[in-house]
Amino acid sequence: SSVQDEAVDKSNFKKCNQIAFYRRQKLLHPGKSLYRVLLDSVTLSDENVKFQIIHEENKVLLQVEIYEIEGNIFRFKIDEASPLRARYKVPDVLIKEPTAQRLFISHKEAGILVLSSVNEDYKLQITANPFQVELQSKGETVMSVNSNGLLYFEHLQPPPSDRKHTAQNEEAASDSSKEKQEDLGLWQEKFGSFLDIKAHGPTSVGMDFSLHGYDHVYGIPQHTETLLLKNTSDGDAYRLYNLDIFGHKIHDKIGIYGSVPLLLAHKPNRTSGIFWLNSSETLVDISTKAVAEHTPSRSAAETAKQRAVPLTDVRWMSESGIIDVFLLMGPTAFDIFKQFAQLTGTQALPPLFSLGYHQCRWNYEDEQDVKEVDAGFDAHDIPYDVIWLDIEHTDGKRYFTWDKKKFQNPRKMQEHLRKKKRKLVVIIDPHIKVDPSYALYAQAKEKGYFVKDRNGQDFEGICWPGSSCYLDFTNPEVRKWYADQFAFKTYKASTNILFVWNDMNEPSVFKGAELTMQKDAVHYNNWEHREVHNLYGFYQQMATAEGLIRRSSGKERPFVLTRSFFAGSQKYGAVWTGDNTAEWSYLKISIPMLLTINMAGISFCGADVGGFIGDPEPELLVRWYQAGAYQPFFRGHSNMESKRREPWLFGEKNTQIIRRAIRERYVLLPYLYTLFYRAHTAAEPVMRSLWIEFPGKMETFDVENEYMLGNALLVHPVTEKEAKTVTVLFPGSEEIWYDFRKFQRMEDAGRVKVPVTLENIPVFQRGGTVIPLKTTAGKSTEWMTDISYELHVALDAEACAIGELYVDDGHSFQYLHKKQFLYRKFTFHKNILSSSCVDESGQYHTTCVVEQVIILGFGKQPTFVTASAKDGKKKEVIFTYDTKISALTLENLALSVDADWEICI
Repeated sequence: SSVQDEAVDKSNFKKCNQIAFYRRQKLLHPGKSLYRVLLDSVTLSDENVKFQIIHEENKVLLQVEIYEIEGNIFRFKIDEASPLRARYKVPDVLIKEPTAQRLFISHKEAGILVLSSVNEDYKLQITANPFQVELQSKGETVMSVNSNGLLYFEHLQPPPSDRKHTAQNEEAASDSSKEKQEDLGLWQEKFGSFLDIKAHGPTSVGMDFSLHGYDHVYGIPQHTETLLLKNTSDGDAYRLYNLDIFGHKIHDKIGIYGSVPLLLAHKPNRTSGIFWLNSSETLVDISTKAVAEHTPSRSAAETAKQRAVPLTDVRWMSESGIIDVFLLMGPTAFDIFKQFAQLTGTQALPPLFSLGYHQCRWNYEDEQDVKEVDAGFDAHDIPYDVIWLDIEHTDGKRYFTWDKKKFQNPRKMQEHLRKKKRKLVVIIDPHIKVDPSYALYAQAKEKGYFVKDRNGQDFEGICWPGSSCYLDFTNPEVRKWYADQFAFKTYKASTNILFVWNDMNEPSVFKGAELTMQKDAVHYNNWEHREVHNLYGFYQQMATAEGLIRRSSGKERPFVLTRSFFAGSQKYGAVWTGDNTAEWSYLKISIPMLLTINMAGISFCGADVGGFIGDPEPELLVRWYQAGAYQPFFRGHSNMESKRREPWLFGEKNTQIIRRAIRERYVLLPYLYTLFYRAHTAAEPVMRSLWIEFPGKMETFDVENEYMLGNALLVHPVTEKEAKTVTVLFPGSEEIWYDFRKFQRMEDAGRVKVPVTLENIPVFQRGGTVIPLKTTAGKSTEWMTDISYELHVALDAEACAIGELYVDDGHSFQYLHKKQFLYRKFTFHKNILSSSCVDESGQYHTTCVVEQVIILGFGKQPTFVTASAKDGKKKEVIFTYDTKISALTLENLALSVDADWEICI
């Protein structure tokens, strides 16, 4: 939800040129850096290499620390050698202090220092004057640091009033230079009627990185933008600053609800990453150009023939903090995902119900409404798992309470849902209504748990309840207290089927500067809001997830959806793309937006199906359901002003198509849940850009209208009105693709025009994969526990295939603490399909069986098929063979999911 009349007005938000630290940094142009290394300050330890650099003009010393972290990661930290006071260093995002490996000095000559990694694969060449670093892998330069001389570091200074000023100096400072000071926003900055007072003055930091051989860069969510990052022009940088922008416009580099300062660069033989660990407002400039290949000792004739090589310069600029940056060396995209997860953690394993369909609206009116919507799904035979309650369910927007008239017996309502094996999600926002009779407010006020304004009073802003205070989630004590609010005895009428949605946590402040909190507000340990802004939502979700775990005494997995996020938010739950609009263009842009969020480590993400704002035409709604069914988080949501849009309100024909889309999702859950287990344990994104799966195929690098779900499914949502065909790119000439529903092999590779009807969207299974499915959908995920499985085995050119299935109880931490899970592998090789165990440490008993197997691309009709359990005797298998599409179906198998077996054909 968001404020409508105010937020639509774009003048509420800053353009880059209205941001003082950006204007100041842009005064530094590419060229020779004024920083030089003091080579006699170099010290080596097991941990790192340290040295000092000095600015030739202001003579301020900076301390540089370089670490090599196991797994091909380099970390650069730059801070003042002796700051006036400590500068902010982001806590809690890294899961632990990364393990460093020793670097060696392998070469030293006048003005140059070369560091080598243990295995000598990587070398860091440090040039003293001007200071710059080149990172080489096996002799090839992959990345260079400060090669454009844009290292920028504003050291802490005493406020102007503390300085010794003589009268003459005062006189000399003419009015024009005073205005200039004002324009630079050093000690204060105006925006509209807002004044930001900078108690500590200017503290901005920045640095440039050159990526050699790269002209495709990705990442740095969240923007309503293309997959491929664009070159930025002056005044139009990518902005990372969490903001509540209602109906954000498309193709805009302004930051919206979340920020992950991770950028990926890809070329056919390598992927690299830059993780800029800074939680203050950050701007990123990108510039790709072709440069002549640098090869020493060439004759003039050879030089004339040399080819142009792409180079991408990336410039990071942050308002405050220190420079703490991780260079992720890959060399593959999957290595980058592992490296980032090694630093910030992997995706939490979602409870299975949360991968089902979620029905949400602002607002389901009352208990009767909830009951009727729930019954509607059953009456129309549409599966769903969770119904959601927005802000109107509370007593006057006091979170953790219920409206006494509309929800008189919330416990009974939950019992009703529980009997249906369904769940409830309620909204719990970070702002707290100023009302001394509201226990939560009174307690937080008394304990001093609210963010303060610059004068030390509780910061007050307007939000849904009217005048509100904002809990300071950066304080661990506040997080612990907040987590305790979720205890069943404290949160009245909550039960263990109630889960949580954290909204408005950028934080959103209706009449605030850019509709958020003043940057000079003060948090725990006296840090200003400017330092921690992008962490606010991250911390609320962390505390909420902890509360849900704690209420079950550590037994049950939480489910928490957050709107605002940062690097590492994947550890706490799901995110969505916020207040989108019911228009075709928003359906279309949701694909690159979700792909980018997946790349940044957060696999559990989705967009509001149908569009939050406005009323979708039936065709758009249908297309959105079809797309959402093949995306990680699947929720229909709509605004108060929108007409009701439960899936059965658009005529029998549309109900039927939507029902089919949602059922396809439910049948696919074994595959999806397995993908989430891979995300959780191996940091593999669930929803992948094509180039991640096909890194050598240039034609995939900018594709954003289709994607891979895991490594086996190619999904191409229909995002055009009244489309009769779509052009699908089938990557890789050596790949084989099969229609996921009809099983026939696609004849052509490359770009192919595929006919579409309203019935469904194109989905293809990749040859060489095995997809586990349930044989039928149930009313909700919990109804499906005992439904048997079927396997779709799609053969590659070698007539082989491989796939996996992960199974556990779907809701507890037993998979972790007691190793209660099954992790199986299915292999088709030399006409034998076998089931084996991937992870022997896991054990979980299930009575489920594999009942049916369909083998796609099977060359000829077999004469005889047998199945045998590991030690058992062979028994004959009933089969049918479809010559037209070369599909072999094996039926009535009854092979245990938790046992080894094989089928011989």
